[in-house]
Amino acid sequence: MIFIIIGLLLAGFLGLGLYNARQLQQIHITKSVTISAPMDQVFNQVKYLNNFPKWSPFLEEDPTQTVSVKGTDGTVGAQYHWEGRNGKDLGYQEIKQIVEDQYIKMRCEIQKPFQAQPVFEYSFSQNAQGVTVQQDFDLKSGLVDAFFMWLFGAAKGMDKTNARGMELLQTSLEG
Repeated sequence: MIFIIIGLLLAGFLGLGLYNARQLQQIHITKSVTISAPMDQVFNQVKYLNNFPKWSPFLEEDPTQTVSVKGTDGTVGAQYHWEGRNGKDLGYQEIKQIVEDQYIKMRCEIQKPFQAQPVFEYSFSQNAQGVTVQQDFDLKSGLVDAFFMWLFGAAKGMDKTNARGMELLQTSLEG
């Protein structure tokens, strides 16, 4: 009788997990911030990967992280590489598209602690308060990966990290 109850609870947990995981197979997070600075300063803060340590939520979380930029910084194909937590975090992001003072697209290649290829898109617009930067984050994953993201609450963590990154971007330019 106890084994039946345990089996039913386990089946219910797995069923709930797989149901929730299906919704996490495609994650889209949008964050925006308005920065009181000229367009060229705001745009260049994102475009030039050597500036990323000034507003990286990942570097804030792990200040021992080592980083390097490969390629011609600020151009399509430039890459920002990182390694942190004694080799447990590893990957890079690459600039895929630039429309000057309007748009930047980057694709990440996360190799550790898990494998993923999220895409970050930044849109810039001038307004009376300054420059509004909108960050769109997209991540597609398989059902098994999505199950573990659900199990460990990764989507909530991603949302928090992206929000912090935008706050740090604003702080890096406004002081």
